[in-house]
Amino acid sequence: MTFDELKEIIVEILGVEADDVKPEANLIEDLDADSLSITELHMEIEEKTGITIPEESIVDLHTVQDVMDAIEANK
Repeated sequence: MTFDELKEIIVEILGVEADDVKPEANLIEDLDADSLSITELHMEIEEKTGITIPEESIVDLHTVQDVMDAIEANK
C-alpha cells in the first residue's frame, strides 16, 4: 500500500482534509481519530491489502507513519 492509498483511506474514514494527512500527523491529536475510527481504519487497511495487523499492535499506532510501518512489517 502506498502513502497516497493510505491517505485516501484516512480521509474517507476520519473526514479530514488530505493536506492534513502527513507521515508525522498524530491520529488522535492531529486527525481527531477515536477508538472506533481507528478500528475502522484497521479493518479497511486489512481488507484493502489482504494483510493482518495484529490487534494488540493497534495501540502502538500513533502517527500515520506508524500505520505505514505496521503495513510494511506485516506484509
